[in-house]
This record gives sequence, C-alpha cells and structure tokens, in this order.
Amino acid sequence: MSRAGAVRVCNSTARLLLSLALLPGLLQAEGMALDSAKQAFARGDYNKAIEILKSAMGSDPDNGDLYALLSRSYLQLDQYDAAVSAGEKAVALSPNNSEIHRVLGEAYGAKADHASMLSAYSFARKTQKEFEAAVQLDPHNFEAMQNLIEYDCAAPGMVGGGEDKAQPLIQKLMSTDAAEGHYATGNCREQKKDYAVADAEFAKALESKPKTPKRIYDIGDYFLKRKNAAQLLTVADAGEQLAPQDPRGKFYRATAFILQGQKLPDAEQLLREYLQTAPMNSDYPRPWTAHYWLGQLEERRNNASSARAEYETALKLNGKYKPAQDALKQLGSR
Repeated sequence: MSRAGAVRVCNSTARLLLSLALLPGLLQAEGMALDSAKQAFARGDYNKAIEILKSAMGSDPDNGDLYALLSRSYLQLDQYDAAVSAGEKAVALSPNNSEIHRVLGEAYGAKADHASMLSAYSFARKTQKEFEAAVQLDPHNFEAMQNLIEYDCAAPGMVGGGEDKAQPLIQKLMSTDAAEGHYATGNCREQKKDYAVADAEFAKALESKPKTPKRIYDIGDYFLKRKNAAQLLTVADAGEQLAPQDPRGKFYRATAFILQGQKLPDAEQLLREYLQTAPMNSDYPRPWTAHYWLGQLEERRNNASSARAEYETALKLNGKYKPAQDALKQLGSR
C-alpha cells in the first residue's frame, strides 16, 4: 500500500473512531431533547414542545417518537393539518409502533370532526384503520382499545362503525382488565344515551380499581356531567390514593361539595389550590372550568356579584366556554 493510501486509511479509521466516541453523547442529547419536549407538553406549553422537537429533528430526522409528540402538540393547538402530517411521518418512520398508530388515529379523528362532510368520511375511515392497527400491534394498549371501541360505538355503519363490532372488543378487554372493560362498556352506553347503564358501568369501573390516574379522572369527567356528587367523592378518594400528588383530586372533591351545597369554604380552598398547582394540560380540568365552579359556589352563597366575576374570568380565559356563557345569562341583572 502506498503512503498516500495508508494515510487515507488512517484518516478514515480516525473519523470512524471519533464518530463512535461521539455517538453516546449524541444519543444522550437526542434523548434529553425528547424528555424536555415531553416535560413542556405535560406542562401544557405546546409551542415550546414544538420548538424543542423541531430543533431535535435537525440532528435526528428519522426518529418517529419526535414526530408522534409533534403531532400530539399540534393537536392540542387545534392545528389539525399539521397534526396529521406529523403523525403520518411518525407512522412512516415507525410502522410497528402501536402507540404511534394510535396518535395518528387521534389526529385523523380530530380532522374528521372539523372537515367537510365529504372529507370527513375519508378521515373517519382512516381513524378507524389506525386504531385497529394500534390494537393489532399491541393488544395491551388499552388506550388504543378504548379509542377503537368508542369509534365503533359512536360511528355510523357507513363509516365502519357499529356496536356489534365493539362488543367482542369489550369482552376481550373485560377479561384482561375489569376496570378497563367496565369503562369501555360505560363509554359505549353513554354514546347511546343509556345513562342508567352507563352510571352503573362507570361505578363498577371505579370499584375494579383502575390502574392509572387518567382513567380514574376520565370517570370523574363523566360523573361531573351527570352531577353525581357521591361518585365524584369516590373518584377523588380513588385518585388521591393512587397518586397523592396529583391535584385533580382537589378539583373533583370541590365540585362534589358544591353540588351538595356543603363544605363551601373547603371547596373554595380546594379549587384555589388546584388553580395554583395544576398544569395547563388537556388531561386536567382547565382553569376556566375551575372558575366556572367557583361561580357556582358563589351562587350557592347567594353572592351574584362574585359569581358573575368568576364566570367573566372563565370567559376571559376561554371566550367560547358555553357553561359560563349560560350561567351569566341566567344571572341576568341580579
């Protein structure tokens, strides 16, 4: 080998060794970027999450997890086209990842809800296809299973829905995790406006001890719509036992007290503490919802001016929040 050839080999070897030496640091940096984006997402700072993810993609353009979180972030900002685009990229990069298919299904579903009738049909079908793919890839992805069951129970037959399709999935889920099975049944009956059965199924889901705070507080959202104070207290107890630091227990306990017309000072303190500690994350009751309930509390106290102030605060935070709009109308000139 010539001297020039030997030099080239040495230089190539040196570059390879340098690349291998730098690889762990690059991988660590990419992992740190994803973790930082997840933290921003959890705080409800979706724009920051997008900024971090786009920067990370410059050095790691083939990471499906980055695109999946980008899709979820866009979805939280109601940027449906961007959410779909990022989700499709994520699936292309990670076609065997169950959760990424579920994320794309959510993006398609949101797009379907906000599309023209003709386009909505196509996006609805895509929604179902992605949820089905997620479940096939991981039968223990309970969130994907719940998504698919909800779709089948709610969607008409012309877009592939049907309760007959949901029932085998519900039975399979029931045999795997009773809490998830009863939750799915309750969700399906709610779609059909069979509230008596839904009430019972969601109560059974609580009794079966859901394994995540999210599922417990999903049930809380249902019982809040039903204004069932007793079950809201059960939700708060279960949530606080499973995750004592999660502030959502304070919110649901406070709403129960307000619905009962009892312990109003405690309810106010709980809601004020919730407002100070809860992240601006869509899994958590939003601040305007807490201010609405503070308004309901003030109405219980016959304090119309304070109630009006709380409803107005809710509308400053979300001008389209209908419960606060309706409450102000009912207050009238009181």
